[in-house]
Amino acid sequence: MFSLILKRALWSIPVLLIVATLTFVMVRIVPGGPFDAEKNLPPEIVANIKAKYHLDKPVLEQYLLYMGRLAHGDLGVSYKYVNRTVNDILGNALPVSAQLGFLGLVIAILIGVPLGTIAAVRRGTSSDIGAMLIATIGISVPSFLVGSLLIFVFGISLKILPVGLWEGPRHMILPALTLAASPAAYLARLTRASVLEVLEKDWVRTARSKGLSANKTIIKHVLRNALVPVVTVLGPLTAIVITGSFVVEFIYAIPGMGRFFITAVSNRDYDLIMGTTLIFAVLLIVTNTIVDVIYTILDPRMRIES
Repeated sequence: MFSLILKRALWSIPVLLIVATLTFVMVRIVPGGPFDAEKNLPPEIVANIKAKYHLDKPVLEQYLLYMGRLAHGDLGVSYKYVNRTVNDILGNALPVSAQLGFLGLVIAILIGVPLGTIAAVRRGTSSDIGAMLIATIGISVPSFLVGSLLIFVFGISLKILPVGLWEGPRHMILPALTLAASPAAYLARLTRASVLEVLEKDWVRTARSKGLSANKTIIKHVLRNALVPVVTVLGPLTAIVITGSFVVEFIYAIPGMGRFFITAVSNRDYDLIMGTTLIFAVLLIVTNTIVDVIYTILDPRMRIES
């Protein structure tokens, strides 16, 4: 397990280098610049601003300067948020996005796995049909529509939950539910398929023939094996949760990384775009490593093969 973590840590270095390079190239080839919207500034002032941020230098030199700062942990400065560094902005926004993403993922697991298990155990019944209908709706309906519906029902009509900002536990409920809707539906469908496959195994029928109750068979034996594919997709699913948080943070006016990323793209705030992208890449690498560790715990054959 230690060798797995060490290997992933070493591989993350070239991965992050590639991500940084590709992001740098893409933000530079997009038409427009960070100061093009400043129509009222004289050309001399714009030239001085570009010189301050080294944007007047050749692109290759800009790249080398950025990578040099990045090697020292410096993500640069924001062109639009005056006197604020990217480290400072993301240092305040990352905990908010991390809380929202963690809550959304936990809720998705707590809803999706039991819903899929119940649908598989009661295959063909109204419970199965109802669970899969809910899952299909959850996958089909976009998060901005889910968020608008929750705001209308719980915020405007019932007036029991706040509909914006991030100022306490009650403010977290609607954003977390909105973010969890699509992943929960996906996990429910995947869990159902996986549990149905395991239920057809010979050793499950043998356990039942020996008098083991249905609940114990499901909890102790079936779920342990059925959850292996579910755990495997948690890494990519984290990407869905993270990218989904962009829209959710915008809807609920949450001061997280998603909001800053959207404004950075619209403002061509190069360093903030790159810093946000790199942070998300690090989060995905860490999450995938954790998923692989859990996978080896659930499936001992992984440890033997390693």
